[in-house]
Amino acid sequence: MTMGTSKGSIHSSGPDKPVTGSTSMIAAPLEHLDLATVLKVSQAVSGEMVLERLLDTLMRAAVEHAGAERALLILAREAGPRIAAEARTGNDTTMVRLCDEPVTGSLLPEAVLRYVLRTRENVILDDAAALNPFSTDPYIARRRARSVFCLPLTNQAKLIGVLYLENDLAPGVFAPARTAVLKLLASQAAISIENGRLYRNLAERESRIRRLFDANIIGIFMWDFDGGTLDANDAFLRMIGYDRHDLAALRIRWTDMTPPEWRERTDEMTLQLKIHGHAGPFEKEYFRKDGSRVPVLIGGATFEQGGNEGVAFVLDLTERKRAAEALRESQEALARANRATTLGMLGASIVHEVNQPLGAIAASAAAGLRWLSAQPPDLDKARRSLERIVNDSRRASAVVGRLRALVKRQEPRKDRVDLNEAILEVLALTDDAVRRNDILVETSLAADLPTVEGDRIQIQQIVLNLVVNAIEAMSAIDGRRRLLAIGSVREDANAVRVEVRDSGPGVNPSHADRLFEAFYTTKAEGMGMGLCISRAIIEAHGGRLWVGPNGSHGAAFCFSLPVLAAS
Repeated sequence: MTMGTSKGSIHSSGPDKPVTGSTSMIAAPLEHLDLATVLKVSQAVSGEMVLERLLDTLMRAAVEHAGAERALLILAREAGPRIAAEARTGNDTTMVRLCDEPVTGSLLPEAVLRYVLRTRENVILDDAAALNPFSTDPYIARRRARSVFCLPLTNQAKLIGVLYLENDLAPGVFAPARTAVLKLLASQAAISIENGRLYRNLAERESRIRRLFDANIIGIFMWDFDGGTLDANDAFLRMIGYDRHDLAALRIRWTDMTPPEWRERTDEMTLQLKIHGHAGPFEKEYFRKDGSRVPVLIGGATFEQGGNEGVAFVLDLTERKRAAEALRESQEALARANRATTLGMLGASIVHEVNQPLGAIAASAAAGLRWLSAQPPDLDKARRSLERIVNDSRRASAVVGRLRALVKRQEPRKDRVDLNEAILEVLALTDDAVRRNDILVETSLAADLPTVEGDRIQIQQIVLNLVVNAIEAMSAIDGRRRLLAIGSVREDANAVRVEVRDSGPGVNPSHADRLFEAFYTTKAEGMGMGLCISRAIIEAHGGRLWVGPNGSHGAAFCFSLPVLAAS
């Protein structure tokens, strides 16, 4: 047997048909090329964009113009080659079966396939039954195939797949004229298959986007940088009060729907879209068709980097804003009720606290009268008595003012707060309740504690709530000392910590987090809002509030607040 090879192919013939020259398309005599057939095949393959129809057209053209009885199309995949289509001829008909199957030695000579995949060269066996480089392949030995033609499909040096053809009836079927047509077909097929893949992937992506678009889970609209709205789903149209007729009439412009106070923020988002291709999410408002406004959360992206069009995803925040406002009002109302209830339980202590400056005023006034009635009048001592009256009056007024602020709805203030002083004032308010419950109070207040910034009344409300909770927790304790320990300490360079510890029954660790949930309470007559509101206030001040065990008995409630920068 004589073997001959040429660039881009390996050609093996039987003993009676030695290879005499190249089998490349260029070497094939021009008269062997049917130009009409070439054009017909090329147009048929290149005209299909749907991958399934393209494979069917390709396989029919391959067996029809090559004289093959059977053909396989193997496509290159990341996980390995897979058979995508099979064509068979019989009774003057061609049957094409599309599939996705692994390559096995029972379907084709694997040695031939591996050679073509590795070298990307054609393999032509004029008589596979004769001695050739692939004679040892089990498929060839078992099937005793005669004519075999296997050629790669490449596009821009990328291997797309392999076309395998065989004829078991006669040798030398794949003559140069037919192989030339097949090579042209393979070249066009590689391009078309790649385009078909891209088209299918694009169609699948568009289908997924369209399903999301039509699902109306959130508002979606397509836009351009000139302010136009190219398309929108029903969810977005309902959100802004427009309809399909307005959209078709080009009446919806996202730039015109943006209120003036939101245009600067929108311009920033537009700039991000132009630079990065995406922006958001961020909150803004749109004018609705009737002139009202709708609050939204919006994010967007351009279809391509540097492009003029894109898509935006819009979430209507109207109900969320209403719910948040309703929750805020409810929390404030409950907070006022909670403060009033707490102050009601401590009415005796409040009267005691106010009576102290009032008693001092009465004593100073009586002393002043005595000094003025003396002979001669002692004006210096009388003046000091009057000064004490003024100071005690201011003290009484401050106590009343703080108590009124606790039960009135007032905007939070930002003052410099001395935590130690605030704690001592709260302890004075609770002094009567402490004595009635036979509680020992220990204080450990850091001498060099820096000031914090916040609403003094709100911070005192938290301390008062924690102290009252500790008193109530210890009221039923017998058999051990009732101890209330209050301390302040500098947590680190940026924060201070206040601790309120008791010797009560303690807190179940599994319920620790639930203590701060709204309406959760362990008290028979509790409202379940005190700790929830306290945590909200502390977090609004930039701090945190937590609970833990106090040794073997009791609980330790702690909160930290950031140090005022000037401190």
